[in-house]
Amino acid sequence: MELELRGITKRFPGVVANDNVNLTIRSGEVLALVGENGAGKSTLMNILYGLYHADEGDIYIDGTPVKFETSGDAIAAGIGMVHQHFMLVPVFTVAENVVLGIEPTRGLSLDRAKAAAEVERISDEYSLGLEPDALIENLPVGIQQRVEISKVLLRDAEIVVFDEPTAVLTPQEIDDFFRIVEALKASGRGIVFITHKLTEALRVADRISVLRRGQTVGEADPSEIDEVGLAELMVGRPVQLVVDKSPAEPGASTLQVNDLHVVDASGRTLVDHTTFDVRAGEIVGIAGVQGNGQTELVEAITGLREILSGTVSVDGIDLTDASPRDVHLAAVAHVPEDRQRSGLVSEFSVAENLVLTRYHSDEFSSGVTMNWSRVRENARELVEQYDVRTPSIDTSAGTLSGGNQQKVIVARELSRDLRLVIASQPTRGVDVGSIEYIHAQVVAARDEGAAVMVVSTELDEVMALADRVIVLYRGRVVADLDRDATNHNEVGLYMAGALDQNEQASA
Repeated sequence: MELELRGITKRFPGVVANDNVNLTIRSGEVLALVGENGAGKSTLMNILYGLYHADEGDIYIDGTPVKFETSGDAIAAGIGMVHQHFMLVPVFTVAENVVLGIEPTRGLSLDRAKAAAEVERISDEYSLGLEPDALIENLPVGIQQRVEISKVLLRDAEIVVFDEPTAVLTPQEIDDFFRIVEALKASGRGIVFITHKLTEALRVADRISVLRRGQTVGEADPSEIDEVGLAELMVGRPVQLVVDKSPAEPGASTLQVNDLHVVDASGRTLVDHTTFDVRAGEIVGIAGVQGNGQTELVEAITGLREILSGTVSVDGIDLTDASPRDVHLAAVAHVPEDRQRSGLVSEFSVAENLVLTRYHSDEFSSGVTMNWSRVRENARELVEQYDVRTPSIDTSAGTLSGGNQQKVIVARELSRDLRLVIASQPTRGVDVGSIEYIHAQVVAARDEGAAVMVVSTELDEVMALADRVIVLYRGRVVADLDRDATNHNEVGLYMAGALDQNEQASA
């Protein structure tokens, strides 16, 4: 099959998401689609999958024009999509999820034996290692992704689109995923691999297509371009990909977390008697597959979640039951993992968002009266200092690109004297150029003497920034490692639960 998108244009209010884009996808090859956040990658693939309709342009299959009114039309034409956030029913089995919507029946009931047989057939053919009767909620993320892949294969997809497929996988699971991609390619299927990880695009692709600001700006042969050249093509300028930092000079312990235990409303353990510290002048990276207690750990430390037992202190000051404001007043900065839900008020201006945590201070208010001239002066200073690309300080923060929204948060949180910085997923959904800038600010905070804790599901980011690496698995600290004495593979084994320093110490 040869699938062509010709002259695809898609407009939303105030923005052209795709501007006359041309793309060709062929059976038996892997096409990597890369670009900055907001470059139009997902919009283009949603048009291909029938979720959006193009304002201009056409889709052709083997030279014949086709129209996809719905995703069902795209599936019927042989196109499948594995979304970044899986579309699985946790309480269903693997087989029940795979056949959902096209269930084989025996009378009025699901033919479970036939469903299981279909899963086993696909699993054996592509070495997916699936057990038809396993419950989804009991499976690791990497296996859940294979269930999504088997759903696509059962529907006879000839072109398979993967949207950021490695975002939540361990290094070992990523290796397994790429083996599956090679098997799909060998079977004659065409693969579209949407990613912001340049090393992976270079590793797996036969061709790389680059989008910038909704337009196709180039196509690259992985054998003729490197990571630096690809980043420059994406961003339109040279990009520093390696984090530039000197060796750490750790001082006294600043953050002390002791026997911390956090549960959810049903009593299920989220953080399991966790103990660690972060010292002044060092960056501690918290590594782990998403869903292993990182979010709840950060919320507990920053006063956003109730602590069942254990203690949290900063410079010896007990913050175990402190409110978020009290934590902030203790010279703690918090860059939250979800900038839109927890980091910004989208409807507020850039200037207002830059004082969200300090509007009540004497610097910006007198009683109930805001000092708006000082608020605006502060905004102008920070927008310049942190290179926030905004039409105006009065622009609503929600209209900025993801990278610039993140810069607003980083500017607000880091623009004061700090003892502790907690940065959770600091570059999630952020383009290469903004990643470079945010990493530099995190390192600068360390060099100015703050203790820094970076939480990221991107192992490359943890390994690039951290002076020490702590691995969480099912809410427990299973490793505390010197960054210079470990590697991606070892950390990945701890992330997957295959290694545990606690067990090694007791052996």
